[in-house]
Order: sequence, then structure tokens, then C-alpha cells
Amino acid sequence: MKPEMMLLVWSVALAIVQVLVAVTGAFTQVGLMKLVGNREDMPKLTGWVGRAERAHINMVVNLVLFAALLLAMVVLGKSNPTTLLGAQLFFWCRVAYAVIYLAGLPWLRTLSWVGSVIGLLLIFLQIVR
Repeated sequence: MKPEMMLLVWSVALAIVQVLVAVTGAFTQVGLMKLVGNREDMPKLTGWVGRAERAHINMVVNLVLFAALLLAMVVLGKSNPTTLLGAQLFFWCRVAYAVIYLAGLPWLRTLSWVGSVIGLLLIFLQIVR
């Protein structure tokens, strides 16, 4: 297995951890009955719980892009040291993003997000060249 694909697997693991943190936090704020219901009258999640939910949603959106790029990379046989660097940058910046977002540090959060986008761009540029 290409090391970039292993980073995709670990990125999915990160997304799973993030959803578990978000759901646990939501449980503490709104209780079980709101979570198992149809959520039509779900109150807004606040504090670290709201940040955990938003961080998870952001991870899922970015994970789709990461997975698509890595699958294209494998199919086209474009794996190289730059795609590996891009995948590593994406993964570690997403780990940092999750922790920083939970902590509520806006500038560092944005910096870690930019790092993950740079990782995506590195992979993209290797595919299209």
C-alpha cells in the first residue's frame, strides 16, 4: 500500500475520533433524547461542543477532497515524494486543526487549515503535471 493511502486511512480514523468527541459533547449539552430524536428543535451547540461539531464537519468536507486526489493519484500512477509530502502535510495539519479548534485558537486554526490546503495542492499539482 502506498504511504499516501495509509495517511488516508489515518485521516478517516481522525474523522471518526472527531465525530465521537462531537457526539459525546452534544450528549452532555442536550441529552440523549434530543440526540436520538429527529433534531427538528435541536438547540445550537455552544462552546467547545459547537467547535467540535464544526471541526468534524470541516474534516469531512476536506476528507472528500483528500480521498479523491489520492485515488486519482493511485489510478494514474503519480505517487512520488511530493505527493507523500502533501499527504503528510494534510494529515498532520488536520490533527493540529482538530486540537486547535477545540481549544478555540482562531489564528492557529486558520494556519493549520491553510497547511492542509497546501498539502492538497501539492498532490493536485503532481496529478495534473
